[in-house]
Amino acid sequence: MAKIPYRLYLPEDKIPTQWYNLRADMKDLPDPMLNPQTFKPATEEDLYPVFCKALAHQEMDDTTRYIDIPEGIREMYKLFRPSPLVRAYNLEKELGTPAKIYYKFEGNNTSGSHKLNSAIAQAYYAKEQGLTNLTTETGAGQWGTALAEACSYFHIPLTVYMVKASYLQKPFRQAIIRTFGGKVIASPSDTTEAGRKILAADPENSGSLGTAISEAVETAVTTEGCRYVLGSVLNQVLLHQSVIGLESKAAMEMLDEYPDVVVGCAGGGSNLGGLIAPFMQDKLLGKANPRFVAVEPASCPSLTRGKYAYDFCDTGKITPLAKMYTLGCSFKPSPNHAGGLRYHGMSPILSKLYHDGYMEAMSVEQTKVFEAATMFARVETILPAPESAHAIYGAIEEAKKCKETGEAKTILFGLTGTGYFDMTAYTSFMDGTMSDYIPTDEDLQVGFDKLPKIPGIQE
Repeated sequence: MAKIPYRLYLPEDKIPTQWYNLRADMKDLPDPMLNPQTFKPATEEDLYPVFCKALAHQEMDDTTRYIDIPEGIREMYKLFRPSPLVRAYNLEKELGTPAKIYYKFEGNNTSGSHKLNSAIAQAYYAKEQGLTNLTTETGAGQWGTALAEACSYFHIPLTVYMVKASYLQKPFRQAIIRTFGGKVIASPSDTTEAGRKILAADPENSGSLGTAISEAVETAVTTEGCRYVLGSVLNQVLLHQSVIGLESKAAMEMLDEYPDVVVGCAGGGSNLGGLIAPFMQDKLLGKANPRFVAVEPASCPSLTRGKYAYDFCDTGKITPLAKMYTLGCSFKPSPNHAGGLRYHGMSPILSKLYHDGYMEAMSVEQTKVFEAATMFARVETILPAPESAHAIYGAIEEAKKCKETGEAKTILFGLTGTGYFDMTAYTSFMDGTMSDYIPTDEDLQVGFDKLPKIPGIQE
C-alpha cells in the first residue's frame, strides 16, 4: 500500500455544494430559543430585526438535512477551499505513538482561520437582502478579520466590537480589519448604552464576548439597514461550518480511513460543530461509533463546569435566550490567551449532544496548551493559534493513550487557524511569565446565581 501523503487536497469540484444540517438527524432537538420579552419560543419573524431573513430561516430550520450553497458563496470558497487534510507524521514520530493523527487545516486564508466559511455566507445573504451595513463582535480577532474580508468582497460597511483585552493584545488584528475597510471599537465602549452601563459599573472592565455581542446587537437594531452577524454558537454558523467536516470525511474516504476519535477546541462551538457534523451523523444513524472530544480552556469551562440552562447569549440581556451549557451571561472571563474561546456559553446543538452523552469534554490550563502548541510548531512547522492549540493538546493526549495501550487508533483534529498575531502570548509562555487561572466554585456561583428566572420553565 502506498504511503499516505502528508497533505491531501481534494479537487476543486469536491467543494461541497450543500451544507449539512445536523439537527435534521438529532433524535432529540435542542430546546427552542425564547423571546426575551415574553419568554415564549422565538419565531423566525422575531429574529428579523437582528438577523437577515435567510439566516433567520436557517437558524430555525430543524428538518432540512442538506441546504444548497449558493453559487456566489461557492465562488468565494474557491479562493481558499478545499482546505488540506494533513497526516501529522512528524508529531506521531515525536510522540512515539502507534496512532495515526490527521488534522484539517483551516488557516490558509488571510483571516488565518475557519471563520471565513461562515463570514462569506452571512455577508452574501446580507447583500442579497439589500442591507447597507453589518455589525459584529470578535474575541481573538479571527472572526472580525474574516467578516471584514467577506464584507469587503461584497461591498458592505462593517463595524466590529472587539473584546478590549484582545484589542490591546492584538493591534495587528485591528490593522487587518481596518485594511479590509472595517471599523474596530474596543468593547466595552462608550458608543452604546450597553457599553456605557458596563463601564459605569466597572471602568476597568477588560470585556467579554457577551459584552461585545450586546454592543453589536444594540447598534444593529438601532441603525437603519443594519443587521448583526455572529461568528459562533448559533445553528446557522454550525451549518455553514459543516464544509469542514464534509471535506474531511471525503478526504478520509479517499484514503480509506475513518476516525476513531475526533477532537476540536470548544469556545462557542462553530469549528467543533462543523468538524464533527458528518461523523456525528454516522453516530446518530448507527453507521459508526466515533468518540468526540471537546477541549475548552480551564479559565472558561462552560461544558465541564457550566450549568445546562436557559441563558442570554449576551451580557446586556437583549438577545434571545438559549438552552445551553453556560457559566452565566454575567461571567467575567480572565483576560488570558484563550482568545476566541472565552465565551460564557456553548452552542445549543453541541450542548444538547453533550448533555445526551454523544460527546465528551475536557478543560486544560493555558500553559499546557502552549506546551502542546510549541511542540506542534517545532515538528509540523505550522504556528497554531492558541484556540487551535487546545485541540492539539487533546489529540496529543489521545495519542499518548494509544502509546500506553498499543492501540493504533485514527485521530482527527481541527487545526482551526494560525497564531501569527499571538506572539505576545508565545513570548509570555517562553519567558515563563504566563500563569494559569482556574475559576473557583465560588467564582462560578456568582454567574449561576444570576441565571434568568423563567416562570414555568426555569424557576
